[in-house]
Amino acid sequence: MAIPPELAGATLTIDLAALVENWRMIAGQVSPAECGATIKADGYGCGAVEVARALWSAGCTTFFVALPMEGKQVRDALPEAVIYVLDGLFQGQSGFYIAHDLRPCLVSPCQLSEWADTTEGRHKAAIHVDTGINRLGFDRAQAEAVAGDANLIARAGLCLLMSHLASGDDEASCSNAIQRDAFAGLCELFPELPASLSNSPGTFLGSGFRHDLARPGVALYGGNPLANKPNPMQTVVSLMAAILQVRDVPIGEGVGYGATWQANRPSRIAIIGVGYADGLLRAMSWPAMHDGPAVVCIAGQMVPIVGRVSMDMITIDVTDIDPDKLTGSPKAELLGPNIQIDDWARWSGTLCYEILTSLGRRYAKVYSS
Repeated sequence: MAIPPELAGATLTIDLAALVENWRMIAGQVSPAECGATIKADGYGCGAVEVARALWSAGCTTFFVALPMEGKQVRDALPEAVIYVLDGLFQGQSGFYIAHDLRPCLVSPCQLSEWADTTEGRHKAAIHVDTGINRLGFDRAQAEAVAGDANLIARAGLCLLMSHLASGDDEASCSNAIQRDAFAGLCELFPELPASLSNSPGTFLGSGFRHDLARPGVALYGGNPLANKPNPMQTVVSLMAAILQVRDVPIGEGVGYGATWQANRPSRIAIIGVGYADGLLRAMSWPAMHDGPAVVCIAGQMVPIVGRVSMDMITIDVTDIDPDKLTGSPKAELLGPNIQIDDWARWSGTLCYEILTSLGRRYAKVYSS
């Protein structure tokens, strides 16, 4: 059920035009390779169906989800899209994939056999090979066995060879070149199959990583694809919250649970109705886990979060803001052009992926285009 802005603690705005521009930028960068889109985890928290429809209108035709039910949700919205399921073929569920025209990214000989026996080449699939991340996928020996069996390849309807980078966001990591070369060797085993290696970071690592199909994820939603580099992506997610109350706090008094922050001057504290139940992680409590304090933006001015982040509220120090700017119905920017999801990730000691997918369900969600 949609929550109206006037009844929500904050409004989460998803800028679909910015998301499309991010996709177009990456598509231009990887051309002539195709650029798909990873929209798992409900479009990284932005709404898989809304994201998929916007990207489809922009020319994206290939999508990657994690789970078969995610694939069905997108299929219901986009009957003609190509949809891959990254977590592979769930045992005994070939019929579900077939009914909804989903392509499993097969990760083991057992999955390959089940799919081939069920479909007899009538439905397509990808083969996922492991090149060093040691998660899902065929190892080299298993892949060689498949490559030597043309009949099995045909019966399984294999149409894509794929792998996944372990450290693509770190340009200096030696594992990138190791995986690039390992994947190139596997491509030689399957010369007839289009290939896909690049996630968001991979699209920025050079032509040796791009192959035939890129599948960017977090960068589409405004996350920085490369660590320790300026973020080239447009801001997609904005979060604006109303101030519930402004109160005076005398010198020496504490704020919030445990009084972890105490006023060292006569202070004014604003309370905002957003907390860890809404994805603002408790690690952002004063002074924040890393590179703190965490801040919000009011009237163009950065002010710190003080005290502990609680389930439903945060408290911020607005002592240095002109009181006239706090009258009426002022809004605080928690995310947006001044505060990025990567800032939240840095303060919390986590990744922007976790921030995006943790944004709560109590917001009023608004789409702009």
